[in-house]
Amino acid sequence: MSLTLEERTQLIDSIQAALADGTLDIAAAVRRLRTEVTGLQQTQFARMCKISVRTLVHIEHGEGNQTLKSLNAVFKPFGMQMGVVKLRR
Repeated sequence: MSLTLEERTQLIDSIQAALADGTLDIAAAVRRLRTEVTGLQQTQFARMCKISVRTLVHIEHGEGNQTLKSLNAVFKPFGMQMGVVKLRR
């Protein structure tokens, strides 16, 4: 990965905005953050986040019923966490 700090920040901000406006789901956001921002393989990223590879795979495929702890673990390296937002009408 040869992104500058500014490019990484812009990419993270754009993914965060897409999550907030509903144009990107959690699974796709985590996959994009892992691949486009860090460039890490699932094994490396799961180790960094201190979750199992199986949990990461389930998150990235939108499968299972993930815990808030697991979701926060994958968003933490990017300065994000899960939260409650008001619905736009």
